[in-house]
Amino acid sequence: MANLSNFSLEGKNAWITGASYGIGFNIAKAFVAAGANMIVFNDINEAALQRGLDNYKEAGITNVKGYVCDVTDEEGVKKLVDTIHKEVGQIDILVNNAGIIKRIPMHEMKRAEFQQVIDIDLVAPYICAAAVLPEMMERKEGKIINICSMMSELGRETVSAYAAAKGGLKMLTRNICSEYGEYNIQCNGIGPGYIATPQTAPLRERQPDGSRHPFDSFICAKTPAGRWLDPSELGGPAVFLASHASDAVNGHVLYVDGGILAYIGKQPS
Repeated sequence: MANLSNFSLEGKNAWITGASYGIGFNIAKAFVAAGANMIVFNDINEAALQRGLDNYKEAGITNVKGYVCDVTDEEGVKKLVDTIHKEVGQIDILVNNAGIIKRIPMHEMKRAEFQQVIDIDLVAPYICAAAVLPEMMERKEGKIINICSMMSELGRETVSAYAAAKGGLKMLTRNICSEYGEYNIQCNGIGPGYIATPQTAPLRERQPDGSRHPFDSFICAKTPAGRWLDPSELGGPAVFLASHASDAVNGHVLYVDGGILAYIGKQPS
């Protein structure tokens, strides 16, 4: 029987970027339930930060600290890490969650738009990981979790920048594993499937004639589970990758997608 205490995060401090709501917020809730000592999150401005603090308060989570920080600002991230070390303590777990997507056909996309997605979804995880690695190396212990995507494996119309960034993030995950595994640092990824969030709600609304939205039908037909996933379903995998239970797992992307990547989809009727 497995030692379930290996899944405990008791005494651990976790920094989750962009965890004001959505996937990052749900991972934070799972970490707290697993015994995490302190959740640290950042967001791009005061308004977003306050929205996050309100969400944590509503969820009854008090062991949380929020900071304003742009994860693409290398010097700003270094200052934030120094502040966390002074005000909270060591960073045991980093979750690179902050990200954006721009759905624009590639031939219509401006270079600046492409670059913005790359900067936030790929360069920022490098910046944040590089900032926490020295202290983890010194302690010879640490966990880094990168929020990848099914687009780390697949392409799709209008998401060229996102797919390029998330494909790169998969390889950054593997390289952090390769370069820092000897320091007992594990870097893994989570690749979420299609998640039922407020942002995707319009894609799940019934049409005026009562039929399902075409994209809703498409996703459910492509998912063996036959449904959108709930954000809370990412909590267990995240706790696993943040805990001692995954000490021998490194450089892996765990796809939490309801089986999409294993499935060719239903034959049209």
